[in-house]
Amino acid sequence: MEEIRIQKYLAQAGIASRRKAEEFIKQGKVSINNKVVTKLGTKIQPKKDIVQYQGKTITIQEEKVYILLNKPIGYVTTVKEQFNRETVLDLVKIKQRVVPVGRLDMYTSGALILTNDGDFVYQITHPKHEIEKTYTVTLKGIIQEEEIEPLKKGVKIENYTSSPAKVKILKIDKEKKQSRLEITIHEGKNRQVRKMCTAIGYKVLALHRSKIAKISVTDLPLGKWRYLTKKEIEILQNKNLS
Repeated sequence: MEEIRIQKYLAQAGIASRRKAEEFIKQGKVSINNKVVTKLGTKIQPKKDIVQYQGKTITIQEEKVYILLNKPIGYVTTVKEQFNRETVLDLVKIKQRVVPVGRLDMYTSGALILTNDGDFVYQITHPKHEIEKTYTVTLKGIIQEEEIEPLKKGVKIENYTSSPAKVKILKIDKEKKQSRLEITIHEGKNRQVRKMCTAIGYKVLALHRSKIAKISVTDLPLGKWRYLTKKEIEILQNKNLS
């Protein structure tokens, strides 16, 4: 376990600058495991020792990070992988331990958020917040305008009915006998978009999540990631912003 100097720990905990922290130590305002320390350079083990400043226990708050990944096909959205497959964490190499927010199945590409902020995860995954997700869907066959109407109203899937979705036809390829749709939903049930398309009689050939709320991966290459901007984080934290 890594040891660090007590004045550095105080600075990282946001108590004061390292120089000012040294003054506090000399003044006897800091204790380690209930023993006052006045010697500069005393080292502690952050995960083991209890540090107090003026009688109050202090801890280092891990820097919160918010990441947007354009997930490629073939990666699983999980932290622990029992079958030794590649995970989205293999694509995001940072010092902080992050977790995926929601899921994309192995054969779906596109926008995925990762963070180490548990409150943020709750905010954007709880159904009551209704964060919209937009997908580009390639279907086998030539779909007609009237056939997408059930998706707009909600379709029966297993033991539930999907909420009304925003749906539009993007392209019809008569030569390949394929159709491309844009579907926007605010739910996040397992393989929901695929099941919605199956419910109206069409097989999904390709599925890509292009946007989460207003946040798009259009300019982010597959397999690459970036930090969310402050504005993007605020967008996700506000209910019903799309």
